[in-house]
Amino acid sequence: MTDTYAVFGDPIAHSKSPYIHRQFAEQTGQDLAYTRQQVPSAQFEQAADAFFAGGGKGLNITAPLKLDAYGYAARLTVRARRAGAVNTLARQPDGTLLGDNTDGIGMINDMHNLGWKIADQRVLILGAGGAVRGVLQPLLEQAPASVSIANRTLHKAEQLAKGFVDLGTIEPLGYESLSGRQFDLVINGTSASLSGDLPPLPDDLLAPGAACYDMMYSAEPTVFLQWAEQHGARHQADGLGMLVGQAAESFYLWRQVRPEVIPVITSLRRSLGAKR
Repeated sequence: MTDTYAVFGDPIAHSKSPYIHRQFAEQTGQDLAYTRQQVPSAQFEQAADAFFAGGGKGLNITAPLKLDAYGYAARLTVRARRAGAVNTLARQPDGTLLGDNTDGIGMINDMHNLGWKIADQRVLILGAGGAVRGVLQPLLEQAPASVSIANRTLHKAEQLAKGFVDLGTIEPLGYESLSGRQFDLVINGTSASLSGDLPPLPDDLLAPGAACYDMMYSAEPTVFLQWAEQHGARHQADGLGMLVGQAAESFYLWRQVRPEVIPVITSLRRSLGAKR
C-alpha cells in the first residue's frame, strides 16, 4: 500500500515540496505519494485530523501554520521546542504524532555540503524572527567562535538571545552597532531582500574570506547576495539548499532512509533558470 504525505500551507501553489519528495522517493525506491493542500490557519486542526484519519503518515508544514502544528503535535523533539515551531509531523508506530523542526539542520547540512566552516567562525545573523529562531540550536551546536543577532528592534534580538543562554552566548545588536565589527559568516534571516530591501550594513562588515548565506532563495541573486558580492564575500549561497536539506531531514524522519540532496538541488536550480 502506498504511504501518503503532504505539505500544508496558505498559500501553497508555489511549494516545491511535492517535486523534492518525489525525487527522494525515486532515488531511494520508496513507495509514497506526496501532495500539497492549501489550509487556512483556522482550518488546520480539522484538515490535519482528516489527513491522519485517512491513513496519512506525515506532513510538512509551511507558513503560516508552523505554530498551529506546534500546538497540534502530541510530542515534540528538542529542536522543535527550541524553535517554537513545527515544520514536520510524523505519525509514530503507536499512532501519536511527533512534531519536529528540520529547518535549522537543513541549513547547517547545506553549509557543510558547500564546504563552509562554521566552527570557530564569528557568525552574524540578520533578523530576529521565527526563521532565525528555528536555526539557532543547530548553529550553536557547531561551536562557532561567537554568534551575534542584529535586528531593527534591539529588544526582539535580546529576547531571542535569552532563550538560548544555556546553549551559548548570543550577542544582540542593533544595526547601528555593527560599525567597526567584522564577521566570517553572515546569515540573512530576513525576507526583506526578496522585495529589494536590505538592512543598513557597513561596508567593512565582512572579514577576509567571509561567507554570506541568504535563507531565502530566488532565480536571481537576492539583494543581500548582490551586496555580499560587491563587498568581497568569498562564498555566497541562497536558501535553496536549505529547502532541500530540511526536506531530506523530514524524509529521513518518516522513512529512516537518507536521500541525496545534491542532485535535487541541481535539478531545482536548473528549473529556476539560474546557477548556484
